Amino acid sequence: MKKNFLLTFLLLVSVLQAQEQNQNYSFSLNQAIDYALEHNYSSIRTSKDIDVAKQKKWETTAAGLPQINASVDYQNNFELQKSVVPAEFFGGNPGEFAEVAFGTRHNVIANSRLSQLIFDGSYIVALQASKTYLKFFENAKQKSNTEIREMVINAYGNVLLAEESIAILEKNKATLSKTLSDTEETFKNGLIEEENVEQLQITLASINSNLSNTKRLLDVSRKMFKFTLGIPLDAELTLTDKLDNLSRANLDLNLSATAFSLDNNIDYQMAQNFEEQRTLELKLEKSKALPSLAANLNFGYNAFNDKFAFLSQNQSWLNYSNLGISLNVPIFSSFGRKAKTQQAKIALEQAKIQLTETEQQLQLQFERAKSEFEFSIEEFATSKSNLNLAERIEKKQQVKFTEGLSSSFDFSEAQRQLYSAQQNYLQSMVNIINTKAALEKITNKN
Repeated sequence: MKKNFLLTFLLLVSVLQAQEQNQNYSFSLNQAIDYALEHNYSSIRTSKDIDVAKQKKWETTAAGLPQINASVDYQNNFELQKSVVPAEFFGGNPGEFAEVAFGTRHNVIANSRLSQLIFDGSYIVALQASKTYLKFFENAKQKSNTEIREMVINAYGNVLLAEESIAILEKNKATLSKTLSDTEETFKNGLIEEENVEQLQITLASINSNLSNTKRLLDVSRKMFKFTLGIPLDAELTLTDKLDNLSRANLDLNLSATAFSLDNNIDYQMAQNFEEQRTLELKLEKSKALPSLAANLNFGYNAFNDKFAFLSQNQSWLNYSNLGISLNVPIFSSFGRKAKTQQAKIALEQAKIQLTETEQQLQLQFERAKSEFEFSIEEFATSKSNLNLAERIEKKQQVKFTEGLSSSFDFSEAQRQLYSAQQNYLQSMVNIINTKAALEKITNKN
């Protein structure tokens, strides 16, 4: 009975391990975005940066709160320091000196200190800077999320593009293979020239080459997508959305008609954050000209003995306590503080220039992203129309070729035109998805 239970347990463990090693993932585009925002390596790092910034903020705050420290010092004077005194104090001859050792061999000092910062302009500025410091990493996290979202959308579209391309190439291959087989039979019967067969063989070889290359691209695209999501590269992955559905869902010109607001853009917010940091650095340099005030309270015990008997009940401990206030007033620094203040002013002016530059760059980026999105929609309509035309032309040429009314060159040219139109149509769908993602990134419309 125990043996059967052990075998069953081991079998269950092995099955669970196998499932864990071969975990299957299935994502729609929105599910993939949500998963990546939590598991992408960059997302994890930026989250940790925020955690560190929060602790840094508390570290800065704690510097102005009460500080308590305690210490115990033990000193063993195995050779006491000696001094000299006039020998006549001890009955000696005038003019002579006698060696005298002061102190005890064992000394112990136990001390506790309470200190409190009362006023320091640098501390006040540091508190403000710690909030800005935290805000910077929160903005960096948001920027990382927008970039991850765009990367997931692009990677998702690339996988779908490769899958759809393979499906079309497989279909073209099957159709052309049948046409080639029929043409070879016709050639054997002496009804057409060998050139017709050879032309179809060339086209079929090209399809096989493209099919092999696209399969390799699909493998690379899947691995890139897995890396973006933060899942193992050898995991099984299924994409539930279809390229056609995603492209039609993104055919929304209302987004490009929306007015662009700089305040919603994360790059602009980070530029504002940078300017705020430089403003605080200037305030910090100015605050160093203000006096600072601190107080401290000390309480402790001293013990002295020629023998190490400090744990004895008979040991005498001498207590002491004091209260101190420290006032530091900067008076003259040989214009060193002034030089640092001027440097901070220049840095602030540079930050303001950078903010203006960012405004102009973002406006240009918005106009370009808007134009590319609108063009992708136009291109989609054009490529769809061209595909329909190419399909009709190819069918007509196939009928003519079969009936001997058209040459193999004309038929092959119609096929190549169809294959090109198919790829252009697929790429136009991906372009709609990608250009809309770029426009949403700059407008912060998710």
